[in-house]
Amino acid sequence: MSMPARLTGVIPPVCTPLTPEGEVDTHSLLKLVDHLAGAGVDALFVLGSTSEVAFLTDTRRRTVVETVTAHLDGSLPVLAGAIDTTTPRVLAHARTALAAGADAVVATVPFYTRTHPAEIDRHYRLLAEHTGAPVVAYDLPVAVQTKLDPDVVLSLAADGVLTGLKDSSGDQAALREVITAAIPGFSVLTGSELLVDTALLMGADGVVPGLGNVDPHGYVRLFRLCAAGDWDRARTEQERLCNLFAMVDVGSADRMGRGSSGIGAFKAALRLRGVIDHATTAEPQIPLSDGEVERVAKYLAAAGLL
Repeated sequence: MSMPARLTGVIPPVCTPLTPEGEVDTHSLLKLVDHLAGAGVDALFVLGSTSEVAFLTDTRRRTVVETVTAHLDGSLPVLAGAIDTTTPRVLAHARTALAAGADAVVATVPFYTRTHPAEIDRHYRLLAEHTGAPVVAYDLPVAVQTKLDPDVVLSLAADGVLTGLKDSSGDQAALREVITAAIPGFSVLTGSELLVDTALLMGADGVVPGLGNVDPHGYVRLFRLCAAGDWDRARTEQERLCNLFAMVDVGSADRMGRGSSGIGAFKAALRLRGVIDHATTAEPQIPLSDGEVERVAKYLAAAGLL
């Protein structure tokens, strides 16, 4: 399957299952892909934040893309994160992912050094020019310390440089600004698990939910209810998912960061549901304790998933 003219629907950012030794657990990755595809998702996004892309070596990144694309064999579009500090490094990741079978690349702005809007504009134009592939901008200021300016996004979209935007900024006003511009063929995707119904009501085209690894059926139901205009039932489903999302805070803030807690909770939930074999997170993240995993199980049970 080639990329659709416009990305829509539920596009989970796929977790990267790891062995206890930290290698990519390809057996579990294939089980996870089948779990997501079987729920009726519309595409997959590998090598994003939920995939622990920043923790993966170049070899492991390529293994993820090759494993997923070979298994799907074109049955679903695959977007791959090309995330790194500078344009040359991002280009290298993008070329590797595309050669491994990805249909599009997803890239943040450059980071580590401060960037000017003109440099951000140049970054995306060079990425599109030198790959010839669809490029989705990833607005993730919590990680890269720069909020994508809606004017820059809309200019790049109008020029056909960007295919879409994955907005994980939490800035609903900026999201609305991009949505209401209604650039033909340009997809606006929310990265918020908690505000999917709100974003879709504003006119967003889809959602990229990390929690969608754990409950893809729930997000597919939510998207379809919104598409049908059944906002009351959509709100009920959204609130159930909000309650489930609270699992990301099971990890004690006294001994781990929120990333360890959130990714650890998703992986623990997937293991508890029998989807992956190990809940290993990449170093130097801290694993959940047995008691914290028990709390994850309670959230799953309350959501009807155990």
